[in-house]
Amino acid sequence: MFMDLCGQRGAWTILLLWCLSLSAADLPCPQKCTCYRDTLEVNCSSRHLTGVPEGLPSNGKRLDLSRNQLKTLARRQFSGLSKLEDLDLSENIISMIEVETFQGLKNLRYLRIKNNRLKILPVGVFSGLSNLQRLDISENEILVFLDYTFRDMTNLQQLDAGENDLVFISQRAFVGLQALKELNVDRSNLTSIPTEALSQLQSLTKLRLHKLTISVLPNNAFRRLHQLRTLQILHWPSLEALNSNSLVGLNLTTLVLSNCNLSSVPYAPLRHLAYLRYLDLSYNPITSIQGNLLGELLRLQELHLVGGSLLRIEPAAFRGLVHFRLLNVSSNRLTTLEESVFHSVGNLQTLRLDRNPLACDCRLLWVVRRRRRLDFDGRQPTCSAQNQHKKAFRDFSEADLPVIFTCRRAQIVNRELQDVSVVEGMSIRFDCRAEGYPSPSITWLSAQQTALSSVGRVRVLANGSLEVRYAQVQDSGTYLCTATNAAGNDSISVSLQVEGLPQNRTASYFSDEGWMETSLPPSTNSSTRVSSPYPFDAKTLIIATTMGFLSFLSSVAICFVFMFFWSQSKGQIKHTATIDFVPRSSMSGGGDGGDTGRFTMKLI
Repeated sequence: MFMDLCGQRGAWTILLLWCLSLSAADLPCPQKCTCYRDTLEVNCSSRHLTGVPEGLPSNGKRLDLSRNQLKTLARRQFSGLSKLEDLDLSENIISMIEVETFQGLKNLRYLRIKNNRLKILPVGVFSGLSNLQRLDISENEILVFLDYTFRDMTNLQQLDAGENDLVFISQRAFVGLQALKELNVDRSNLTSIPTEALSQLQSLTKLRLHKLTISVLPNNAFRRLHQLRTLQILHWPSLEALNSNSLVGLNLTTLVLSNCNLSSVPYAPLRHLAYLRYLDLSYNPITSIQGNLLGELLRLQELHLVGGSLLRIEPAAFRGLVHFRLLNVSSNRLTTLEESVFHSVGNLQTLRLDRNPLACDCRLLWVVRRRRRLDFDGRQPTCSAQNQHKKAFRDFSEADLPVIFTCRRAQIVNRELQDVSVVEGMSIRFDCRAEGYPSPSITWLSAQQTALSSVGRVRVLANGSLEVRYAQVQDSGTYLCTATNAAGNDSISVSLQVEGLPQNRTASYFSDEGWMETSLPPSTNSSTRVSSPYPFDAKTLIIATTMGFLSFLSSVAICFVFMFFWSQSKGQIKHTATIDFVPRSSMSGGGDGGDTGRFTMKLI
């Protein structure tokens, strides 16, 4: 019985070897390629091929023809490979693909034509690829997408068209891509958003636009993309503004506006994005995040603003954001981050403050106390106290906190009385200097209780002083200076009285060059118009008339001289002229045989 069992096993072994040999016979391999029977893969990469090799196995599932010298793909080039699922034609020198080249590849799922020399895609070139799911045509020289270029690719989900020379995308170029989920259009020469073309992509969930030269994002730029969840706008150095309705209609969860030229947070375009969770505004010259302007982003969880120009994050900047858990503002110019910025610091999990010139004072005490619970993402923030070197948060002991992380209330130094009376048109300056830690900020209120700025005729100087240039009567009143820091504030008031100039002596007006004064004669009747003197005196008039007469005579003389020389060039001048004539008969209307006459005329 044992022998029978061994004989059966031997028979099965022989049968298995026969099947393997039969399988090998079904998988022929071209001479310059390597075939793998277990994975049904044919590798012809980097074999210096100038054409698609013949004799490819008909049951192969993956064909790699990358890194060769293929130039042209002919019609129905791969018609015998009906079971092919993955075709790689990357890094060749393909400049021409004929219509219906891929006809017959009904099972193809992934097609790579990356890094070739394609300039145009003829309509119908992708015919027969109804089951293709991923297409990579990046790093070519394609100039335009024509209408219906991708019409037959009804199951395509990912299209990478980056690194091309695209200047135009036709309105119907994406017709037929009803299943497309991801689209990359990177580093092209587009000068505007192809809104009409994009509106054909009803199922699009991710759109990446990288290195374009567009300066303004227009209103309704992405209309009808209701399924779009991720929008990435990267490396647009010319992008300075987003119109208020540029993102209207979108239900984004992720928005990246990185490496652009935005000088402020685009609050108006963002207010519609109630489902936004991730916002990245990194590497923009944004200087501040204002308070109470992001509250409509109810689901926002993460904000990244790395490598900007942030000087201040105002209190209540993230008020209302109950799900907010990550803030990354590394590599900016922040000196502090106050607890009042957040809706609740209890929700905060990750905080990146590294590479900022932070000051060790009471405003950062809340962060240092949570330094063991907060996640700094492996990059400890540092701060410096007065006249001390930078020190990482983890290196502070509990005993250091009440000594180092303190503040000294703002206090105005010079509190001398400043009551000034001036004449209209004069300039005056009021001093307001303050001390404290951190350094206090100075604000001034006008006599009308309005905040004054650093521009205008009445302005606040960089050192905190108030300057009133070319004072007017309406400038009279009491001005209030307030010095404020995290520990408290202090204030003083100053008084200004401006006297008007006498109305019957001079009239004054203010211009860009300052006060101008014009003398006016006394007048008893306001309706009397002041007559202006005659603009010329008698001497000026005589000189002008004489010069005009001499100029006229010179012109006449020049004309006679030219006439004289012209006449001399025509020969001797005749002084008489003889004229023949036929007298008209008084008796008849005319006829032959009439007498002729002649007379001589003297020419003058």
